[in-house]
Amino acid sequence: MEGKRYFNVRMEFSRDIFHTIVEDAVSTNKTGYVCCIESNNLTVANSDPLFNQVVNHALVNSCDGSVVAKILSYLYKQSFDSYVGADVFMHYISLCKYRHFFLGNTPEVLSGLKENLSDIDSNIRNMHFDSLPFKTVDDFDYAGIAERINQDSPDMIWISLGAPKQEFFMSRLQPYLKRGVMFGVGAVFNFYSGVGKVKRAPSWMRKCRLEWLHRALEEPGKNVPRYLNFIRILPQLIRNERRKGCYQD
Repeated sequence: MEGKRYFNVRMEFSRDIFHTIVEDAVSTNKTGYVCCIESNNLTVANSDPLFNQVVNHALVNSCDGSVVAKILSYLYKQSFDSYVGADVFMHYISLCKYRHFFLGNTPEVLSGLKENLSDIDSNIRNMHFDSLPFKTVDDFDYAGIAERINQDSPDMIWISLGAPKQEFFMSRLQPYLKRGVMFGVGAVFNFYSGVGKVKRAPSWMRKCRLEWLHRALEEPGKNVPRYLNFIRILPQLIRNERRKGCYQD
């Protein structure tokens, strides 16, 4: 549960601290989960007290939204930078020193993901890529899922169910795990699988902080309503942030 609260959600903006928290948990065989906080998560967290509790009980959270980071930079008069889930994912894959477990999404996406990640770390070819049945958060067999994971004893467990479902899922699964840090990464599996229409924004859009626009244009029916909901609550979030000033634990 590290990081100060911004817009009522804990986020850690120092990548060094973020990495230290995750890697200390792995090295000491602790369990926990990591949420990548973007505008949709912030909207849900400020309307659903249960979800707010879930994200604020994470091991650590990153800021997944460049616009969110920019707004906070303006409010706090200091530089905040986002650390999006896709970059968190590739950071740990590229280290080629951890055992990973990949959970969720479709068999087709998982197959493409396995092939592409194995080109980065050949050991990934022998790691688990498991899809999940389409169920509500309440209906998963968490004990059975955890049993498969515990038998493999991974360091990191990557979960692709989409927000806010994957965050609720991780909080429910954690009590059954013996070790391993979970990450809710949503569409990241799609980005690196080479399968389907969902792609990550090109580098020039990411540099211009326009990844959100790419996502809106790519899946307008899903993402435009989410962005509009965030815009609706943003004035109140900003007013509240200004009133409280710099959050003190």
